[in-house]
Amino acid sequence: MPARQIALLSLCLLLIGCGGFRDSRLNPFNWFGRSEPRETIVLPAAAEDKRPLVEAVLTMAVEPIPGGAIIRATGQTPTQGWWKADLVPQPLTEDGVLVFEFRLLPPITNTEVNTPRSREVTVGLYMSDIKLEAVREIVVQGATNARTARR
Repeated sequence: MPARQIALLSLCLLLIGCGGFRDSRLNPFNWFGRSEPRETIVLPAAAEDKRPLVEAVLTMAVEPIPGGAIIRATGQTPTQGWWKADLVPQPLTEDGVLVFEFRLLPPITNTEVNTPRSREVTVGLYMSDIKLEAVREIVVQGATNARTARR
């Protein structure tokens, strides 16, 4: 076989192999799927963070980046002006479920209710691949609901 044909055959095999890798579980971009609704999880320990939970978790996504992932969630509050939002991690369960509580502080003064869009709060958190190694499911929970993403 001439060298040109061998190079062309090798390139074709490489491209075919990349397509298989793209859909495999070895590809870190496939580790967590889209989020879906889930029941809230009752944790045995009392919360150390005294900020209230967000009223409802609207969306949640696990976005892979080099070296880890960004966990992003959007919640809806009862009024405008809520602040200091965080995803507060809870201890990893035995079956690999990592729960984040979406906590934030209420407004200092009375505020308007206004439109649902104006009451949305988005928060994100970076986690390294090392911390995500044993995680099979990520849950972000608020006061009335939770959303989950699984591997």
